[in-house]
Amino acid sequence: MSAAPAYSEDKGGSAGPGEPEYGHDPASGGIFSSDYKRHDDLKEMLDTNKDSLKLEAMKRIVAMIARGKNASDLFPAVVKNVACKNIEVKKLVYVYLVRYAEEQQDLALLSISTFQRGLKDPNQLIRASALRVLSSIRVPIIVPIMMLAIKEAASDMSPYVRKTAAHAIPKLYSLDSDQKDQLIEVIEKLLADKTTLVAGSVVMAFEEVCPERIDLIHKNYRKLCNLLIDVEEWGQVVIISMLTRYARTQFLSPTQNESLLEENAEKAFYGSEEDEAKGAGSEETAAAALPARKPYIMDPDHRLLLRNTKPLLQSRSAAVVMAVAQLYFHLAPKAEVGVIAKALVRLLRSHSEVQYVVLQNVATMSIKRRGMFEPYLKSFYIRSTDPTQIKILKLEVLTNLANETNIPTVLREFQTYIRSMDKDFVAATIQAIGRCATNIGRVRDTCLNGLVQLLSNRDELVVAESVVVIKKLLQMQPAQHGEIIKHLAKLTDNIQVPMARASILWLIGEYCEHVPRIAPDVLRKMAKSFTAEEDIVKLQVINLAAKLYLTNSKQVPEWTKCSNREKRKEKEKPFYSDSEGESGPTESADSDPESESESDSKSSSESGSGESSSESDNEDQDEDEEKGRGSESEQSEEDGKRKTKKKKVPEGKGEASSSDEDSDSSSSTSESEMTSESEEEQLEPASWRRKTPPSSKRAPATKEISLLDLEDFTPPSVQPVSPPAIVSTSLAADLEGLTLTDSTLVPSLLSPVSRVGRQELLHRVAGEGLVVDYTFSRQPFSGDPHMVSVHIHFSNSSDTPIKGLHVGTPKLPAGISIQEFPEIESLAPGESATAVMGINFCDSTQAANFQLCTQTRQFYVSIQPPVGELMAPVFMSENEFKKEQGKLMGMNEITEKLMLPDTCRSDHIVVQKVTATANLGRVPCGTSDEYRFAGRTLTSGSLVLLTLDARPAGAAQLTVNSEKMVIGTMLVKDVIQALTQ
Repeated sequence: MSAAPAYSEDKGGSAGPGEPEYGHDPASGGIFSSDYKRHDDLKEMLDTNKDSLKLEAMKRIVAMIARGKNASDLFPAVVKNVACKNIEVKKLVYVYLVRYAEEQQDLALLSISTFQRGLKDPNQLIRASALRVLSSIRVPIIVPIMMLAIKEAASDMSPYVRKTAAHAIPKLYSLDSDQKDQLIEVIEKLLADKTTLVAGSVVMAFEEVCPERIDLIHKNYRKLCNLLIDVEEWGQVVIISMLTRYARTQFLSPTQNESLLEENAEKAFYGSEEDEAKGAGSEETAAAALPARKPYIMDPDHRLLLRNTKPLLQSRSAAVVMAVAQLYFHLAPKAEVGVIAKALVRLLRSHSEVQYVVLQNVATMSIKRRGMFEPYLKSFYIRSTDPTQIKILKLEVLTNLANETNIPTVLREFQTYIRSMDKDFVAATIQAIGRCATNIGRVRDTCLNGLVQLLSNRDELVVAESVVVIKKLLQMQPAQHGEIIKHLAKLTDNIQVPMARASILWLIGEYCEHVPRIAPDVLRKMAKSFTAEEDIVKLQVINLAAKLYLTNSKQVPEWTKCSNREKRKEKEKPFYSDSEGESGPTESADSDPESESESDSKSSSESGSGESSSESDNEDQDEDEEKGRGSESEQSEEDGKRKTKKKKVPEGKGEASSSDEDSDSSSSTSESEMTSESEEEQLEPASWRRKTPPSSKRAPATKEISLLDLEDFTPPSVQPVSPPAIVSTSLAADLEGLTLTDSTLVPSLLSPVSRVGRQELLHRVAGEGLVVDYTFSRQPFSGDPHMVSVHIHFSNSSDTPIKGLHVGTPKLPAGISIQEFPEIESLAPGESATAVMGINFCDSTQAANFQLCTQTRQFYVSIQPPVGELMAPVFMSENEFKKEQGKLMGMNEITEKLMLPDTCRSDHIVVQKVTATANLGRVPCGTSDEYRFAGRTLTSGSLVLLTLDARPAGAAQLTVNSEKMVIGTMLVKDVIQALTQ
């Protein structure tokens, strides 16, 4: 036999002769080849007969494991040494096997007999290690062997072996829960053990296997309380947590009388006027009723637990201190619970991780027991070196501890925090000031004034957070702070944080009666940037408009009339121009006396508006003639058609519109002087007329929408005009859309297959052989035209027939309904079937959740529609499209820019991608680089108009007009994604 190479047993320094160097070895191909060579050398060392070499190899292997290195490939070489006579080698072998026995189960099973022999070894460490390795082999076939080994180890003379048996109990229970009854017998036996080494481990096994068997603790309760002081720290935490749960279920609460007092105090604070009228008599009666209850006397065993855990508040382990603090918080009387405060404050000097956990618990405790931490208020002051999470938790504690006495000190401390460079911390400080102002009434005005001063801060986040907090405070005393609301209104031009802008708008809308001249002006400004705002801001803009109409209906029409006069005088100004904004509702209300406005409205209601309407119409005609778009014959033909259509409008609408349009027209104008053109203009409000930009081509005169004059806000006395039918019934209207351009512009109703394709509804595994898919067919659903037609495809991939396929009783959100498909009586193996069901998604993308049922099973499934499947295509001409689009301007229009790839420049590709994304029909367009599509939502029938301006150079522009702003926003997102892919 060849001699083994000489290995150095030096634990440090350079390697010995023949030993591979650690690290990178360029000659051997790098660090990985060096690792492989090292493993080969270790295997060679383990195969020798020298125990010293085996011991050295095992030490190096265990060191590799400790450093996180993978040593699993050495398992065969190591497991052979489990029968080594050297006790030190055997210990290290068992350490290795515990680590890799679960990964290398097959090889470990080959040595199962060796482990069983190890259970009989004279050395207690070997017996314990053998049991630890045996319980780490997670193979059900050895459960009986493990059960027998645990029972024998539970009766072992060595407490260390009994402790290992307790550790093995949860492992066996997780492997086979049917062994619970036998394991409970072992736990009951180990709970009677009087050694401190076993106590913590067996309690942990009890908590994991049978926490409901509280009867096992009764006879061992006092022993556990007395052993607690001598148990190791890990065991102390486990035992204290278990005893806390035990005591809370077995003993009376020491805070019972305290809670009764607090309950009475709450009732007195929130008492009704009748209670207050009773006066002191009722208080005396309540006070006399309390002593009538049986006085609380603490159980001796309860006192034993408190007495034996109190010294552990001085433990060096933060976990033990926290466990005792939790126990005292729940179980100690109010007079004694204060002892935990000092111990918890001491833990705040520990590492930041410990501080975080402690502060979370202190923040919770300080809500119920504020007085316990008040003497240590300064201990929660914030240091500049604290992490942000620690700072925020300390702020929460300081806010909870603030009261009438210490609030000046707390606010001064907060004042210094606001100057911090940590913006998240500053925002949290502002919120803390708001909570203090809410809880303590006498400092509310002081806090409010301080927050108003922060509105001039240079940092936008500070200003935004201040606005949000001011909003909450103003809700308490809105009438006293009209000036603050005015100041906030001026900030809408500067603050860009969505939550802050929404808060300002909510304040102005909620208390618009306090700022009647400013609120309409704010609404006008917000209307200009509406499409660019976040959803939360858009909702508050709509909220403000609705509240203004309900509370300030007189001023709103005045502003509309004033703005209309300005538009007629300055036709060159663009829609929603800045100069128009200068003549807002505030100036209109300020400049016109009440008598003048009354006389104007009276004269306008008595007289017609022929002069002004005809004058404005003449101006429109002159402007059109100067721009010279189209031939005279075509224009006259279009004008004639337009007049024919407009004369069909109800007469009442024209009168109401004319009275709103020209309040300053002369009362001497008679009806006989009106021309046909002026009659035409009377039928439409002047605020809806929109000027044609010089760069655009000739189109029918569209109406300009004013945000404050929408149909949604029309007074009840005005009858709304019924929208024209989208599918034209007259030949003239149909001919109006015809052009002499390429055949691709012919109006067509495209309804291709949805790009969503077939979606999985129920997987084969989950359905136990039943496979269910669904598709959106885009065909009208015969049962209800408001429903989306969904094709459900069933396939039986099992070996047995599936019978009784039907839809169970669905639990759907409000508004969503389902038309079930007829029951499929039987689906043979390998057979497929298709059913059609209708779902009314109520114009939302909420999922429809229901059950697919068979005779034996129920499967919960869900169908969520893309927004493009919630609509149906509509046929309309180009002029009808423009007319309807003119009605859906302002906040009903969403515009986004996008860069079209070169592969998406042809008509066919663009139309295919848009119609595949949304179920819309194409509308003819006279411009080659512009695409128009139209549709209606299935449930409400709201129009959805989509325009894509695909310019040859630069960014394209996508515009969606719809009353359903949420649908419009989602549709823009989906179409952009489809076009840019």
